[in-house]
Amino acid sequence: MPNIYLLKDLSHVTGHSVDTLKFYLKIGLIKEIARGPETNFRFFDDTTVNSLKDIRELRKNGVPLSKIKDNIPRYKKRQG
Repeated sequence: MPNIYLLKDLSHVTGHSVDTLKFYLKIGLIKEIARGPETNFRFFDDTTVNSLKDIRELRKNGVPLSKIKDNIPRYKKRQG
């Protein structure tokens, strides 16, 4: 059974701040897998956790967000 996370849980698990996660959502680096119909809460899964680990590692190596965003399909393919 896959793990499902709310935004605050994703922040706790990955160590990214909620503001950073919202920014990544805004620029399209990460995407929610669903939204709660009544609460409108965003839901994420382990794929997002893995993407955030990759993003953090790439940022540590000096890769700009624009380049990461342009290469997301390639990075996701590595996870598959």
